[in-house]
Amino acid sequence: MMPQNNPDISAANTGSHAVAIWLFICAFMIFVMVVLGGVTRLTHSGLSMVEWKPATGFLPPMTELVWQDTFEKYQQYPEFKIKNPDMDLAGFKSIFWLEFIHRLWGRSIGIVFFVPFMFFLLRKKLDRKLIPKLITMFILGGLQGVLGWFMVKSGLSDRPDVSQYRLTAHLIFAFFLYGWILWTALGLLFPKPHTFKQQSLHAYRGFLSALTLLLVIAIMSGGFVAGTDAGFIYNTFPLMGDTLLPKDLFVFDPWIKNFFENVVTIQFTHRILTTLIFIAVVGFWFKTLKQDLPGRTRIVLHCLLVAVILQVTLGISTLLLVVPVPLAAAHQAGALILLTAMLWARHEFRA
Repeated sequence: MMPQNNPDISAANTGSHAVAIWLFICAFMIFVMVVLGGVTRLTHSGLSMVEWKPATGFLPPMTELVWQDTFEKYQQYPEFKIKNPDMDLAGFKSIFWLEFIHRLWGRSIGIVFFVPFMFFLLRKKLDRKLIPKLITMFILGGLQGVLGWFMVKSGLSDRPDVSQYRLTAHLIFAFFLYGWILWTALGLLFPKPHTFKQQSLHAYRGFLSALTLLLVIAIMSGGFVAGTDAGFIYNTFPLMGDTLLPKDLFVFDPWIKNFFENVVTIQFTHRILTTLIFIAVVGFWFKTLKQDLPGRTRIVLHCLLVAVILQVTLGISTLLLVVPVPLAAAHQAGALILLTAMLWARHEFRA
């Protein structure tokens, strides 16, 4: 007797795949948002919008009179007075549009998340355990917008630069949301874990978890590099100037402060962390070459190797060429690509 297909199970799988695709789209939009944020920071456009209008800020200035009024508001703050005193209206527009697009894209993510969520919810396409997660994701997405304004506010004071602490918090929160949505989507797309022939392979789960944590710390370190402009010093590699251990590593007191405010220590720490990740990923890849792994897992591990090589190459190039905007933005995107590959690899070895 031929087995009969269960239409309810088939419909459930189709629904899960549709939800997964929607979440992948949301994750991709966050990916773009992070890159846009990086370009905004690198072009010093982030402080061009000195007001936060979460409900009405989706429209740009529509007339020349409104543009002039918006420019005059910008002129009241230190970034104009200290950094851009010769800027005219045309120059202001060039930085305003980048920040405006960045904020508009963030609002678009909220819409793309909320509308399909309500559709899937009303059509009963969502698993009950998934609903609280999705609601929490939506709330955290809104809080990310609040955190972004909190970051901008730190640059609208006496010092025309945002706080590296707030910038890093804003960055890592975006990476967290991206990673959580990606992990959830992967679980819906591939609901059944692999059954490995070699039980010892389950030990890789802990290794990849630790490696992912190390990557998160490295990303946070990168946030402090960006927030303090630490990439503009010691533009040599592998040496920092003429030595591996530069002077002034721990000149701040207390010593812990050096990791967050001393540009020498910040860059040095970032180099060490990324080098450790590179060595660990390459070593892990070689170790798994002779293992009996499923085809999809093998492909993901190859992607992880390519991602870490790409990211290290982009990082070194950005440093040596003194942080050109296109390369620096690509380096930030590379961090997300590496996180994607690492989370996917960890997902392949999940329990």
